[in-house]
Amino acid sequence: MFFEKLFSYHEKFLRPPGAVPEKEFIDRCIRCRKCQQICPYQCISPAGALHGDAMGTPVIQAREIPCYLCMKCPPVCPTGALKTDIQKADVRMGVARIDRATCLPFQGIICRACYENCPIYREAITLDQEIYPVVHPEKCVGCGICEHVCPIEPSAIVVESSASRNED
Repeated sequence: MFFEKLFSYHEKFLRPPGAVPEKEFIDRCIRCRKCQQICPYQCISPAGALHGDAMGTPVIQAREIPCYLCMKCPPVCPTGALKTDIQKADVRMGVARIDRATCLPFQGIICRACYENCPIYREAITLDQEIYPVVHPEKCVGCGICEHVCPIEPSAIVVESSASRNED
């Protein structure tokens, strides 16, 4: 059970924009924290002991502080663990998923928090019938802003990390 919990926790974190596939990221990242130091929003923190071999690598906990896509971290990475040749709209940190069972519009309550705050406005999240949020995975950058601004606890929209699944 401990290892199941560890694995599920490992999958919930986001990497900074431009991260190479996870296995390569862990091999390349020297845990220098330059990305953490340059982040003006203080959204990057080092992974803790529960992250196993990823301990000390940069992670983003979107519900607490999402990535605002300032794109200042990729250029300071000395090892290429964060690609520098990436544009904001091409970032793929993860994909947002909506839980219709808890999302307010699906309960008859007007809410546009995720839609209004998405940095890829009117592309990554749109409104069906001007009410119901719809995530477009091909446009979602996985920054977690939608998760952060959701008024429901726990959030009705959660970014599923690409960290453990981006082995291109």
